[in-house]
Amino acid sequence: MGSTLIEKIIEKNTGLSKVTPGQIVTVNVDRVMIHDIFIPFVAEKFEEMGFTKLWDSDKVVLIYDHLVPTSAVEDVRHFKIGDAFADKYSLTHVHRRDGICHQLMTEAGYAKPGNIVFGTDSHTTTYGCVGCFSSGIGYTEMASILGTGEMWIRVPETIKVVINGTLPENVTAKDVILRLIGDLRADGATYKALEITGSAVDAMSVASRMTISNMAIEAGAKCCLFRPDEKTCEYSEVKMEDVDWLYGDEDAAYCRTITYQAEELVPVCACPSQVDNIHPVSELVGTDIDQVFIGSCTNGRLEDLAVAAKILEGKTVACRTIITPASRKIYIEAIKAGYMETLAKAGAIITQPGCGLCCGRAGGILCDGEKVLATNNRNFLGRMGTSKVGIYLGSPATAATSAAWRPTPAPGRCPSSRERTRCSRRACSRASSPSTTRTSRPARTRATRSPRSSCSAPWTAGAPTCAT
Repeated sequence: MGSTLIEKIIEKNTGLSKVTPGQIVTVNVDRVMIHDIFIPFVAEKFEEMGFTKLWDSDKVVLIYDHLVPTSAVEDVRHFKIGDAFADKYSLTHVHRRDGICHQLMTEAGYAKPGNIVFGTDSHTTTYGCVGCFSSGIGYTEMASILGTGEMWIRVPETIKVVINGTLPENVTAKDVILRLIGDLRADGATYKALEITGSAVDAMSVASRMTISNMAIEAGAKCCLFRPDEKTCEYSEVKMEDVDWLYGDEDAAYCRTITYQAEELVPVCACPSQVDNIHPVSELVGTDIDQVFIGSCTNGRLEDLAVAAKILEGKTVACRTIITPASRKIYIEAIKAGYMETLAKAGAIITQPGCGLCCGRAGGILCDGEKVLATNNRNFLGRMGTSKVGIYLGSPATAATSAAWRPTPAPGRCPSSRERTRCSRRACSRASSPSTTRTSRPARTRATRSPRSSCSAPWTAGAPTCAT
């Protein structure tokens, strides 16, 4: 019997000829990532365990991103402890203001195809986009790895996800992973590996694959892996002949196979307050929103900013709109491409690279009764303000289109001052093809809107189309 992709990575790492789901093995860790929130706890536990040196300081990456810039006095303590730990143990890879940890780990080449990487954040699954087995762990486990370079794991079962065909122009990787989470539910892949394949996946950019692997944890997945291809090799600066072993065998044992036809997929949103509460965007037309957030380790990459800029070019946002690039490199590239100028002229607030609003810090939090449409990965109660804030998750295309959408007055009628200045606007947009329907769930009643409202953001750059 053949091996799944995750089994092959573990087999190569351990030297075992064959591993099977449920087997306990000890792996040699290729790299670890610690971010600013957890560094005080890791440092304390590391020394409490009696370690006096790191197993390999070159394999440890410390990244400040959640608390940058500081928004509370306590944040400074995390930086001071992190800096002291880095100096004491001669860390060679410390990023204090370069962007979000999950973007930097593949962008800077720390996580490579075939590697085994652990990080103190649940969205460490992101690095599976390049065929790297990566997963989140706690600070006690991290402290143990820092001292030993090893970690025990249970070999996970694998769910194979096949997506064939061509995605509609207004459907993105974010819509794909949201749909998958909705079908699996929040616990449907608990401690399982997701192996994503199919012709639609082959056509995706590495950035789009990152969006999918990033959110796999929202279905409970241990990791989410893609077979490396030429695009992966160019991005990760590796040779194809060095990674051509990274694929799941045809005769491998999968616990489940899920198949989608790409042409049947539609734009969707995760509605408050669970990531698996998935609805087609067409059902949400007419929902008021107070703010749009485009960014995070899920959708703060260059292609995401490009989509937003194309949709908002020549328009003015109708609600508070925050743009947060995933890294400094992306920020600079977006400036050179003119995306930032377009977004700034549209009235968007552009922040420094970092986690920002996704973790409810560094500006943009909301209050009771407000709603936000965001491109990040979680919409739990209290994540972006009070527990009475409604968080919708969607693609950058859906978010940008909704940011520009506003009611227009009836012919011959001038808008009132209140109408001109209020920032709660009709939001979300429907799929451009009404003939495309969901097949996995019963149809729901379509939302309606005011008959005098219209859409000022036409279908562009693959964006969903507003109601007309």
